[in-house]
Amino acid sequence: MPGKTAVIITNLGTPDALDKASVKRFLKQFLSDRRVVEIPRLIWWLILNGIILPIRSGKTLSAYRRIWSEQGSPLLAYTQKQKIALQALLGEKTSVAMAMRYGKPSFGIVIEALMNQGVNRLVILPLYPQNSATTTATSFYHLADTLASRRDLPSIHFIDNYHDHPAYIAALAESVKRHWQQSDMQNHLLMSFHGLPQVNVDRGDPYYDQCLKTADLLAEKLDLKESDWSLSFQSRFGKQVWLKPYTADVLAELVSKDIKSVDVICPGFAADCLETLDEIKIEYRHLFLEQGGEAFEYIPALNDDASHIEMMRAIVEPYLD
Repeated sequence: MPGKTAVIITNLGTPDALDKASVKRFLKQFLSDRRVVEIPRLIWWLILNGIILPIRSGKTLSAYRRIWSEQGSPLLAYTQKQKIALQALLGEKTSVAMAMRYGKPSFGIVIEALMNQGVNRLVILPLYPQNSATTTATSFYHLADTLASRRDLPSIHFIDNYHDHPAYIAALAESVKRHWQQSDMQNHLLMSFHGLPQVNVDRGDPYYDQCLKTADLLAEKLDLKESDWSLSFQSRFGKQVWLKPYTADVLAELVSKDIKSVDVICPGFAADCLETLDEIKIEYRHLFLEQGGEAFEYIPALNDDASHIEMMRAIVEPYLD
């Protein structure tokens, strides 16, 4: 009997609940991933369990408290909305599911349920526009590990990036234009991407080049001059050198150049989460204003915007029946 095709959209994940135990469990799973932290295991185990988890769990919980909504974690809530909207767009012939790399719902539970429904073809869309070993690759290997014990393997198409897809660039540009129209002002545009240790790129990670390409294409789509926009990297952790320029440094430099009104967009995030809603919207806004800036506006992630869902459809449709 012919099988069915399912699309699985996947993102990083989030704590199950707003309590310290849930946050600590999530951080431990995330930071124990060998592709996220490439430090010798014994050394990292001691650092993680002896220093980071005891200290960072409480701080991270406080940050989640600032952004937690009635629907729970914003990342989970937006991903659920994305799933529902993409299902409506694709119709009943193709099932749409969501899975998280860390936390719930897990790949194992989701794939088991789909295959019990007769699905034997999977299209996996990691919602990371730019490919990195710390996001896309770890999702791929986790998927492989999940399927390793199965004898009835489904056929799989794994989409490893969409950093320069025309529909993605168009959706980003539309969101920026809409923001400028609503605010009746076009400020300097800062494109802030999630950071990555420089050593990862030195080892061949394609992430940095793909971020530059996305930024260039978005600036071109918006018809921006070089002086109209900047690029930066956020979310540093530890003492390693990370991708530069750092977002904090760029904001300070803009103020020094008498650019005191900025709009910030995070093109690497498909859904608003801790890094965008707390780090960017709260922490960096405070930093910018404290240093002499006058206006700081965060442009939301694409979330469940109609253009974003249409982009997902355009990306997965070539691999459907």
